[in-house]
Amino acid sequence: MASLHIEDLRKGFGALPVLRQIDLTIGDGEFVCFLGPSGCGKSTLLRSIAGLETPDGGTIRLGSREITHLPSARRNIAMVFQNYALYPHMDVRRNLSFGLALNGMKRDEIRRRVDNAADILRIRELLDRKPRQLSGGQRQRVAIGRAIVREPELFLLDEPLSNLDAGLRVTMRVELAALHARLGTTMVYVTHDQVEAMTLADRVVVLDKGVVSQFGAPLELFYRPANLFVARFIGSPAMNLFDVTVASCDAARLELAGPGLMKPLTLDMDGTPACAAGSAATLGIRPDKLEIVTAGEGELAGLVQLVERLGTESHVHVRLEDGRTVMAVVRGTHPVRAGETVHLKLSPQHCHVFDAAGQALPRQLDAETEALINQRKGRLVA
Repeated sequence: MASLHIEDLRKGFGALPVLRQIDLTIGDGEFVCFLGPSGCGKSTLLRSIAGLETPDGGTIRLGSREITHLPSARRNIAMVFQNYALYPHMDVRRNLSFGLALNGMKRDEIRRRVDNAADILRIRELLDRKPRQLSGGQRQRVAIGRAIVREPELFLLDEPLSNLDAGLRVTMRVELAALHARLGTTMVYVTHDQVEAMTLADRVVVLDKGVVSQFGAPLELFYRPANLFVARFIGSPAMNLFDVTVASCDAARLELAGPGLMKPLTLDMDGTPACAAGSAATLGIRPDKLEIVTAGEGELAGLVQLVERLGTESHVHVRLEDGRTVMAVVRGTHPVRAGETVHLKLSPQHCHVFDAAGQALPRQLDAETEALINQRKGRLVA
């Protein structure tokens, strides 16, 4: 096992910059996800760590070794690709052992490693089968097993579940979490699926146009997004956002007004916010914190366009008086219907505020949420 340190890493293709001054430190034994939309640079960053891309600048250290310009074979890193890349003419045992034999490892050691990987992944009964005789999930286990037998200091996984159906992805997420618990090896996982990142990772790197937008625990990204990009990207359904104006700003309290608000909203801040009266801002609130109330109690009003009844909860789409649409998540048995006029309350303690540059203003969180954010992510026991 080893920690991973990346400093001032840069990479471009021609005139197109893909990675811009990436600085990261990933702890020994951590499970970290690189998350972001297509084109954000997450796969290029992973391939640079693996030695499959040559950075234009910066350094990469694995433990005490600098590996920036080392060949891939000398980095002691194992990578699992989106494509399983199994040899179709070899059985599972040979797929697992082929790379080790190619490097001249002794037969007894190869057998030990293959048997150990088969036990960890529970695929011992598959060792004599060819890839065509395996399901998608079984092929993915074999691909991971081929990485395990190398006993690397670092695992890199590039969207390994994207080819699986939705149900199997859930099963494999659980198995990956259990695998990390058993191995305890540092893992870096690339995905565009925030559910995978939020459920698997100890910490998540959110990338935007080749820049680290935020690096933190999954719940920290959700409850304390650093900027508008993270606020929009993390959470499903997405955060509701409103253009507002700072009416007053004094002694750690902020008063907001806007064309969509029926009355001003006052928020307690964590220290005097760096903004001035009259400046533009963005107000955000998660759909599940937007409450349907009786007339006169809320800050917003609008017409219900659609109610998506999903069982335990319902998603209510509301067109506000200024023409914008917001979503509220309510209990599944809520009697709200399409065509009704509803009033919505913004709970101040659950609101987020972003300045004109899109950066979050520091907010106070309740003690329970704060403790949850700081709690080390629970792991499955093998």
